[in-house]
Amino acid sequence: MAVARLDVPKTAKRGEIIEIRTLVSHVMENGFRRNYLGVPLPRDIITDFSCSYNGVEICRVALYPSIAANPFLSFTTIATESGTLTFNWRGDNGFNHSETASIAVE
Repeated sequence: MAVARLDVPKTAKRGEIIEIRTLVSHVMENGFRRNYLGVPLPRDIITDFSCSYNGVEICRVALYPSIAANPFLSFTTIATESGTLTFNWRGDNGFNHSETASIAVE
């Protein structure tokens, strides 16, 4: 189970550059450790992040082992219209987590 934290401005002026920050907490295993029998533990990491603004992708990130157990991402975009930002995290073992946030543009 993952817990995501989003920092998206509630309002913005049209044409304004806004900063979006995300943090997702996720049980992670980097695939390099071994159990008490010496058998490698299977990798379980977040491998892909994407963000869409009213259905248009504005950010995509590929994540790899040793980046972060709980990836923090910060990026900017231009506030063009009121709408919804959709955040998606995907990973190993079928992991998929989505969150949404709304923004009102004046």
